[in-house]
Amino acid sequence: METMKSVSYNRNLIVSILLAASFVSLLNQTLLIVALPSIMEEFSVSPTLAQWVTTGFMLANGVMIPITAFLIEKYSSKALLIFALGIFAIGTLIGAVTPNFWLLIVARIVQAIGAGMLMPLMQTVIFSIYPVEKRGAAMGMSGLVVGFAPAIGPTLAGWIIDHTSWRFLFYTVLPITLIVFVLAIFLMKNVTTQHERKLDVLSVILSSFGWGGLLYATSMVGTYGWTGLNVILSILIGSISLFFFIRRQFKLSQPMLNFTVFQSKEFTLTTILSIVVFGLLIGIETILPIFVQNVRQGTALTSGLMLLPGAIITGAMSPISGKLFDRFGVKGLAIIGFSCIVLATILYNFIGQDTSFAAISAIFTVQMLGFALLSMPLMTAGINSLPHELIAHGTAMHNTIRTVGSSIFAALLVTVMSFGNIQHDGIFKGIKIAFFVAMLFGAVGLLLSFFLAKKEKRPMESAN
Repeated sequence: METMKSVSYNRNLIVSILLAASFVSLLNQTLLIVALPSIMEEFSVSPTLAQWVTTGFMLANGVMIPITAFLIEKYSSKALLIFALGIFAIGTLIGAVTPNFWLLIVARIVQAIGAGMLMPLMQTVIFSIYPVEKRGAAMGMSGLVVGFAPAIGPTLAGWIIDHTSWRFLFYTVLPITLIVFVLAIFLMKNVTTQHERKLDVLSVILSSFGWGGLLYATSMVGTYGWTGLNVILSILIGSISLFFFIRRQFKLSQPMLNFTVFQSKEFTLTTILSIVVFGLLIGIETILPIFVQNVRQGTALTSGLMLLPGAIITGAMSPISGKLFDRFGVKGLAIIGFSCIVLATILYNFIGQDTSFAAISAIFTVQMLGFALLSMPLMTAGINSLPHELIAHGTAMHNTIRTVGSSIFAALLVTVMSFGNIQHDGIFKGIKIAFFVAMLFGAVGLLLSFFLAKKEKRPMESAN
């Protein structure tokens, strides 16, 4: 295996470029959520059709993530970053000038192809250039991006739409993307190891139908329910494709996505806990705006502002949690983090129909404090338990399983909520039931966190 030891590079500069690229792509994911009414009006499309602006992005993004393990091993980190940013910029430009709705969908899919590569690439590079004892702090900065960028998206988008057109959401993202693109050309260095890899086309097809089918099903649950024909068919197609995809990976000498990472108990457990953490985050972030707008008759901007303090605490705490991880390990952080989440979900159960927005915002901030203590430390602990040659597969696998698992998890919470009637009291009853279920899952996460390994010196540290 060749190494990149002879390459001279500035770690902080490389990570800064990757953080900027990931920030733009993650911000872009949630920017268009509040723009859907404006898009529906301009192109005269139904809400179900308009939802593909976000659904199409999510599906393409989810399909690309598992493929990045192969891409990272075959191509240099510099070439891959430039390609991902270039594709993302092209999609952004198309979205800004699109004359019709279907070209807008194409633009979002093109964006997602680039965005799907950026997060696993950033994480793989961080794990490659930092020794084990410093990865927590570096990944803490990554956690700032993961938690903060999507959270401020709706608030920023609401302000932009109030003052201009939804197209300016693309025009806002495009210049930043182009700046990072130019910086990547001149300042990015290749810091990963390349191998001779041959793409297995059947694996790509099975992976796309497998992960994509499950993601599509969960995205349609809110519209058609779990018994909807297209939902059932998507689950069946996704599950069958995923079964044959996994079986094929074990037969290939060079698997597209290496499932032997699950031989590590720590990686498996941290991945499961990440599903719970992100599932609760997505679920609660979906339920709270419904409470604000349908029960309290608040505005979309009010919902965004209510969630903003939680985003700020995530940004502030993520670097700190990374340093705490380097010093104390993941177990203590996980116990404290899940305790915060359990406390928040308990408090959600005491929310009444006249509870102030400030009180709800404070509870959500407690939940986000727990999220900040958990999100990146859990992933870092899991990847640290893998040998160096499986890092790219570990980051891609973690992101893929977390994305699909948390989407299913969040869909279950929304399904529980939808048991209420359309009347305000019915909606509120459903919301309270969903909060109770969320509390139970949080408690399970807290219990499982006691089984995490204590901080210890791992053999792979010497390789870095």
